[in-house]
Amino acid sequence: MEQAPVRAPLIKNLEFKVGLLLAATVLLVAGLVTYELHARGVFQPTITLQLTAPNAEGVSVGMPVSFSGFPIGKVSKMDLTENAEVLIELAIPEKEAKWLRHNSQFTLEKSLLGGAMIKAHTADLSEAPIQPGSRHKLLGGDDPQDIAAIKHRIQEILDHVAAMTEDQAPMNRTLAHVETMTQRMAGEYGVLQGVMGSPEKAREVMGIIQQTHSLLTHVDGITLKVDGMLAKADTQVFGPDGVMDHTRQSVLTVNKMLAEVRESLKKADAILASAQTASADVAVITGNVKEATTDMGQLRVEIDDSVRKVNHLINEINKKWPFARDVEIKTP
Repeated sequence: MEQAPVRAPLIKNLEFKVGLLLAATVLLVAGLVTYELHARGVFQPTITLQLTAPNAEGVSVGMPVSFSGFPIGKVSKMDLTENAEVLIELAIPEKEAKWLRHNSQFTLEKSLLGGAMIKAHTADLSEAPIQPGSRHKLLGGDDPQDIAAIKHRIQEILDHVAAMTEDQAPMNRTLAHVETMTQRMAGEYGVLQGVMGSPEKAREVMGIIQQTHSLLTHVDGITLKVDGMLAKADTQVFGPDGVMDHTRQSVLTVNKMLAEVRESLKKADAILASAQTASADVAVITGNVKEATTDMGQLRVEIDDSVRKVNHLINEINKKWPFARDVEIKTP
């Protein structure tokens, strides 16, 4: 006999567990949604501000509102007033409303790349806080008049650029002159030919430069020769065996000889004084002729010696510095 298949036992309270799992899933999803909304500031207390503008071009619901580059709110609603003006409502969190004052300005700024943005600006934070529900004017960051002025200015710049690029424009003429000079500079004499204007003038200038170089070289040679002559003359005049050295030695010799002559003359003066005394007393001289003769002989010897020294001195001087005339001292 075949046995009947054994059936798996049923999970106890299966329906309850499935329901509990679904409920937990729903709660988890609801928690995540709530957290996301809280993170986005949905549950934060906000104040409402109203802005008026001539048109709503560039403005949309959800557009951010910034202050000093930080988002502080967004556009929550847009509507038209009885005066055909656009009424824009802003939702500003209360914690961010501290940056706004009753005289704050709101500007709609449009960028070339990216979306538009409403920017709030407060000149003085010490003013009274902004009142919820107050109405302010939305200023246009891109005023049509400003745009027209910018376009006009751009057109003027383009006209100037077109005038500068014409065939007879000063800039084109200047570029033509630069091109001409560049072509000249490509010649044989390079920059010099470009400055002078022709190869002939540049060749003349190069000739003058070469002549000047040769002249300077010749002057340098003359200068070297003169320096050599001056060095040689300095050696001959002021060197160890030069003229000045010989002159100094001669002066020393002359001084020595003059000292000897001076001594000889002193002796001669003494002898002459003795002779004068002897002449005054004739009687004494007569009585002693031999002694007087001896004194006169000694006097003649001293005088001869003095004259000989003087002649030697003159000869030495003539050897050192030859004179035009001869000097001779003769004995009496």
